Amino acid sequence: MEPAAAQQEPGVDRRLSGTGAVKPRISLSGELELKTTLRELVVYVVFLTDLCLLTFGMVSTDMYYLNQVMSHVFLEPSLSNSTVSGFESIRSRADFWRFAEGRLLDGLYWDKQYSNRTLTLQDNNSHIYYENLLLGVAQIRQLKVRNNTCSIYLYFHNLLEDCYSKYRYQAEDKSNFGPRNGSEWKYASASSSLSPWYWGCRGFYSSGGYIFTLPKSKQESTEKLVFLRQNNWITRGTRVVFIDFSTYNANINLFCIVRLVVEFPATGGAYTSSHIYSVKLLRYVTYYDYFLASCEVAFCLFILTFIVQEAVKMVKLKKEYFQSAWNCLDLVLLVVSILAIAFNIYRTIKVSMLMKKLLSDAKEYPDFYFLAYWQVLYNNMIAINIFFAWIKIFKYIRFNRTMTQLSSTLSRCAKDIIGFAVMFFIIFFAYAQFGYLVFGAQVKEFSTFPNCIFTQFRIVLGDFNFETTEAANRILGPIYFITFVFFVFFVLLNMFLAIINETYSEVKADFEVIPSQEFQLRDLFRESYNKTLVKLRLKKPEVDTHPAAKSLERTNKDISQLSDGDSAKKEKYGKVSKPQEEKPREQYRAAEDTDAVTAQGYVSMEEFQKLFRYTAELGNELNNINAKIRRLTKIVQKLQDASGVTFKPEATCSYVVVDIYSLLGLSHRKKQNTCPNAIPVKHGASTQLHHPISTSLSLPGELLLLDTSAHA
Repeated sequence: MEPAAAQQEPGVDRRLSGTGAVKPRISLSGELELKTTLRELVVYVVFLTDLCLLTFGMVSTDMYYLNQVMSHVFLEPSLSNSTVSGFESIRSRADFWRFAEGRLLDGLYWDKQYSNRTLTLQDNNSHIYYENLLLGVAQIRQLKVRNNTCSIYLYFHNLLEDCYSKYRYQAEDKSNFGPRNGSEWKYASASSSLSPWYWGCRGFYSSGGYIFTLPKSKQESTEKLVFLRQNNWITRGTRVVFIDFSTYNANINLFCIVRLVVEFPATGGAYTSSHIYSVKLLRYVTYYDYFLASCEVAFCLFILTFIVQEAVKMVKLKKEYFQSAWNCLDLVLLVVSILAIAFNIYRTIKVSMLMKKLLSDAKEYPDFYFLAYWQVLYNNMIAINIFFAWIKIFKYIRFNRTMTQLSSTLSRCAKDIIGFAVMFFIIFFAYAQFGYLVFGAQVKEFSTFPNCIFTQFRIVLGDFNFETTEAANRILGPIYFITFVFFVFFVLLNMFLAIINETYSEVKADFEVIPSQEFQLRDLFRESYNKTLVKLRLKKPEVDTHPAAKSLERTNKDISQLSDGDSAKKEKYGKVSKPQEEKPREQYRAAEDTDAVTAQGYVSMEEFQKLFRYTAELGNELNNINAKIRRLTKIVQKLQDASGVTFKPEATCSYVVVDIYSLLGLSHRKKQNTCPNAIPVKHGASTQLHHPISTSLSLPGELLLLDTSAHA
């Protein structure tokens, strides 16, 4: 049974109403703390709602379907014409030209209506799938490396003359080549220093290169591609080719920016990848867009308010401000939000400039990929921002017992988990290195070291392909798989779960004696509800019929019941000495006098913590006494073995330590000495036990009464 003080909520006192029922009433400090927390929670929920409206206003399900349409047009092979290959089927330079002169031009220039009638292109404007306007023209760009950028072994000098290394910026070829009668034969630097480089499967490519644009007419585009193919625009040194174009769908107000990438590695062959971004660059068109604009204004006001609050905190707390994880999280949210606001303004201005350029010359390529790339980064940044914004809710619901137990469990077992993680990742990386060296040349999942790490995490989750590892090595493959599953899955993961389970059990046991603030919150709602009814004259105000003295008497009774769980030990070991007994009573009598002055009989959180610490000290003292009793028993046993005399338990007198529990201040009854032959000897802080046969031994403790008649 829990002590009465532990059962009573801190900051709450229990008063008797006129009907005799116990009514809770929250103290002023507890009520102020709860009201402040609730007020901050309500404000933060409004901010989080505003942020969610903004983020969900940026995306829609139409983006996914628009991406699927573009993938079907350019990436997948044609179902109606088997001779027309898709982008993903490119495996060589010949396949690239076949795709460019066929499927690419068919997708970019639509000359058929939805009724299969021939469409006359009005002002040479193309509508992909009849709904998506092709903005400007498409652009094709390539990057090359110079000859003799790699070393040839001496034995092969007579057999090999040319050597083209894999792509590196230092090895990039920037010299003119071919007929040199157009921009496609001359190297052009990036149009802007902010143009992003491309991180491909086989290299990290710069934003310059040999660039040309396709004409507005399909026939002219075909003739130009044939001319480039015949004059070897793609050479042995070519390492990557980019195809970029943009469309706009007015039905859903979305831009679709498409980038098709073909990499030609130094090993030969070709690797394809594609990036299709559907973004909403024109933000304010419909009434809902203007509603989102108002949400953006509110978001800016929230951020300004939070900046002022955090600045005040930093001035007051100084270095201590950064010691709190919640304060660091607030700073991260503010920084990300400020960056989002700045990018939003920059994007709006940049889109307006591009639109003017597009309308002025429809034969130019509008570089919307630049905006799409930064828009994707912006979306990722907002995703991280809203993730941490949701996590911050835990800061305001700490009064919930379950949430507090969760955070306490994670914080308490953090050191154990970190120590265990070191051992876990030593074994994990050892297996990853083993898999990379054994299976890296045959299995795609182990082709790179990062792929090995991800593959092993998939094995832990049950997603694996055992046949490929076995086919790569029939001996080491099964050994690797079986030992990895046994040690990592069955041993290490279960140890990880055992650490968390044990810590959670300890935290749950500790929380059984700590009052929960959920009841305080419930009492606050109930009290506010009653006050509202009284103000509306729907309920009569409650009047306390009992004086404050009765409340103080009940509080004193609760405090006195704190050590009821030790009543059995009190009867066994005797009474508590007065100095020890009066010490805690004097501490809480002062608190009771203060309550009498303020006419508020409750136990505050500070007083409850003192009581709880005092109880813990009593427990430690009891453990020390038990250790002393065990040592005393061993010494008595040594005396028996040395003298050959047995102390009979049926003797008529007592030889037990009789004053040892006075150290704790516990009340006990001292046994009466009924042994006429007992030899009490007191010598300082120790007791000398004189025996007719053995030498004297120093015993810790108080006065010892020994019966000598048992060995006369």
